[in-house]
Amino acid sequence: MFRADKGLAFLLRYENVAWYEDGKVRILDRRIYPLKIKFVECKNHVEVSKALKDMVTQSGGPYIAVNMGMVLAVYEAVNLPDDEYIKYINDAANTLCHSRPTTVANMLKAVDRCHKTALEVINNRENAVQLVLEAAIDEANKKYQRYEKVAQYLYSKIPKNGTIMTQCFGETVIGMLMRLCKENDNNIKVICAETRPYFQGARLTASVVKDMGIDVTVITDNMPGYVMKLKNVDLFTSAADAITMDGHVINKIGTFQMALAAHYWGIPYFTTGIPNKKHSDISSVKIEERDADFVTQAMGVKTTMEGVKGFYPSFDITPPKLISGIVTDKGIYSPYNLNKYYE
Repeated sequence: MFRADKGLAFLLRYENVAWYEDGKVRILDRRIYPLKIKFVECKNHVEVSKALKDMVTQSGGPYIAVNMGMVLAVYEAVNLPDDEYIKYINDAANTLCHSRPTTVANMLKAVDRCHKTALEVINNRENAVQLVLEAAIDEANKKYQRYEKVAQYLYSKIPKNGTIMTQCFGETVIGMLMRLCKENDNNIKVICAETRPYFQGARLTASVVKDMGIDVTVITDNMPGYVMKLKNVDLFTSAADAITMDGHVINKIGTFQMALAAHYWGIPYFTTGIPNKKHSDISSVKIEERDADFVTQAMGVKTTMEGVKGFYPSFDITPPKLISGIVTDKGIYSPYNLNKYYE
């Protein structure tokens, strides 16, 4: 079977994101990678949903995990009577897609094909699990191929041997972008903000870039404004957890302040992702607040006195006036004209 993850870093290969096998889904625990390589084993789709809520996988990982969760749901329900099977599959899709409040609309879109396939195989129970698994792998391939196109458009904005700064973990786009740089002998430098409190930039982005042989440096989250100028950054880029049709980017907390700094220095900020029709404007987005205790520690080490409070909004909102372009699989669009993407 064709695999669009060929040649990418360890972290981006399907089996190392989320994978169904023998009645279980294994999800690489990105909360501790690369210090430890550990997989969380889910024995039912509810455990997959909990793993998503608990941030076992992040960035693009949930979109593969949610489909592997649907495969597992079919495995769980395969012997149920027809009416119970249909209800079980529908309930499972709903549970998986609502694992995280901010990305429900994207999750519903991501799981749509596997959900439909799971219902269509009701009269082919013997092959049901395999058919839904094949649909899940095919969806992963399509996702990777789509983001390979995104990476190609983003690559066109990077000067030869230039320097880029990233926020959080742009997942497949980062891997595809690094592959393009290697293929074209473009010796770029990458500067990653660490992205507290989960350190996705330090642990995930930097690991992928290093794994693919590209020069990479990690900075703390309070350094970007100064470092952009000092290190002659040519471009700032991030992915997006959601892009509204009125041009707002919802992404990992810290993106807004980095966009402000880039705007001040005249450095372009390109967001990668697909505008979401279900988010007609910013009022449709709910910003998720997570466990405040994560702010008072770093990778499990307490950093504050007992009784000190934390506050942890997972995402922030970057307005269109700070965004140079939305980089999609169809080209680069102005944040003020995202309807054009769907024309």
